Amino acid sequence: MRDRGQTDPKTPEALFRAVVRPLQDFFRLEAASGILLLCSAALAMAWANSPLRDSYTAIFDAQLTLGVGESQVHFTVHRLINDVLMAIFFFVVGMEIKRELIVGELRSLSRALLPLVAAIGGMVVPAAIYAVLNRGGPGLVGWAIPMATDIAFCIGCLSLLKGRVPHALVVFLTALAIFDDMGGILVIAFFYGSGLHVSWLLGALAVTGGLFAINRLRVGNGLAYAVGGTALWYTLHHGGIHATIAGVILGMMIPARAARPSQEVLTELHAHTTRLVREPREEELGDAELLAIEERLEELEPPLNRFVHLLHPYVAFLIMPLFALANSGVPLSGVGLEALTNRISLGAGLGLFLGKQLGIFLFTVLAVRLRLAPIPGGASRGKLYGVAMIAGIGFTVALFIARLAFPEPRLLDQAKIGILLGSLASGVVGFLILRLSAPESGKPQGEHLAPRA
Repeated sequence: MRDRGQTDPKTPEALFRAVVRPLQDFFRLEAASGILLLCSAALAMAWANSPLRDSYTAIFDAQLTLGVGESQVHFTVHRLINDVLMAIFFFVVGMEIKRELIVGELRSLSRALLPLVAAIGGMVVPAAIYAVLNRGGPGLVGWAIPMATDIAFCIGCLSLLKGRVPHALVVFLTALAIFDDMGGILVIAFFYGSGLHVSWLLGALAVTGGLFAINRLRVGNGLAYAVGGTALWYTLHHGGIHATIAGVILGMMIPARAARPSQEVLTELHAHTTRLVREPREEELGDAELLAIEERLEELEPPLNRFVHLLHPYVAFLIMPLFALANSGVPLSGVGLEALTNRISLGAGLGLFLGKQLGIFLFTVLAVRLRLAPIPGGASRGKLYGVAMIAGIGFTVALFIARLAFPEPRLLDQAKIGILLGSLASGVVGFLILRLSAPESGKPQGEHLAPRA
């Protein structure tokens, strides 16, 4: 006979505990998105080099048709992921950048200065290494590939090192990656378009003006922004600027503050709930009363926060893994030493592995020496260097820029190999440096990079 405290393994409750709850726990992990990205990239590599490799190509090159008659639009699954779904990714990136600039870690010059200087070093030095290695060759157009830092992978790595990395350094890396995203967005907009068409760009400017107007009116309706964002995507696509930039512009147009002052909303809510409490009633609150409370609570939350909370799980656990799956599959059959040592692979790999760590670390040290800002959390040089090394993981945006730079599959595969190897080396070495460093105590410790005043 089963004890009363035991649960039948066949009951729905036991099934929930055995299957569903571990999944819920996984998706609550800070590292979950980075782990899923890594698994998607590994799956893509395995699939592209397995006996089923033809199915990998067939699925992502499959033709899709949207519309009827002469209004039909044809595109591949690959293009749907890279041009449409990634616009949603950049939409969330744009909102997160705006939130940090207005109410987050980058809202003041003193907070933003050090990660800004570090990000400049982390973009200039990798791009320079790549350009030097590829000068005069067909790979030079990909100079921007190693500029990118993948925040999901980086934060995923650091979350596995709790107790070893000061929180201030994690915030520093996050802010650095945000500036990195800004730089990547500008590079995509200005250097990887397809020839500008003024009439369409004027249309995009008009749509942007309309979005700005509804922003100033504090409109919080998602449908209005969805329609405007679609129109902006279409006009930019035809205007010669990569259409995913529409996502960033749209993200910047979402109101970051609530439509009404919080004190005013709370006062109304207090009056409403007080009346409900004092009124004698025999039944539970009706739908109308509950809806009124819910609407007032929603007025406290800025539209930007609401949209980020709504879309972030889909971006982190669906769009980015799909992008990794569609873009990380590199056929390795016939790949020899030449494929690993060609100028494009070396430029991307060394740009990420050497360029990122040197650029971020040296520019940060210089900024601290010049007393522009203190070192985050009083961290030691070793911890700062380990974080700079971790920042060499450049995956999602690096692959995205590589696809824009190299329409030729052979050159694109070389860039992918460099990105994957450079990111892997940065992640592993950076993790080991931080793992072997001294644990953090309750107080900031470590060697300061500049003498105290």
